[in-house]
Amino acid sequence: MPSVPGLRSPYDKVGRLVYFGRMLDKIRVHAKAALPADYIQNLGTGFDGRCCAFLRVDYAELKARVLASALGDAAALAWAESRGGARSDEECEVWNGFMMKRGWRDPAATMLAKRIAESALHGAPIMTMFDYLDFDEGRDPVAARRWEG
Repeated sequence: MPSVPGLRSPYDKVGRLVYFGRMLDKIRVHAKAALPADYIQNLGTGFDGRCCAFLRVDYAELKARVLASALGDAAALAWAESRGGARSDEECEVWNGFMMKRGWRDPAATMLAKRIAESALHGAPIMTMFDYLDFDEGRDPVAARRWEG
């Protein structure tokens, strides 16, 4: 998959959370009809669904709120936390660790291997789904040590 303008790395944080900003980007880019078809089928499911479940908010409500009021990232997270309740630092640490390691020695490893093969990224140092997404979109998370950000 080529680089998608306006779509950030899943490693990038909004507040204390990885991935949330990427989900917001996908909502906004899709609203502009600029999200590639391969991404559209997973809107609100997969990592988006996990993120909304963690925050205890409905994806459709979050999407509507973000698009209707042009919420910035911090305001969108504040809205989600006001709806589903704020998470503790420990909960956020567990969330971030789980998400950043997804695909490494877990049930998603098979899917990760399939995606790497489909994208002909066999030589890239991909260990996780986040790594895969970055490499597939033309970013090198390993060289940038994205998980430390």
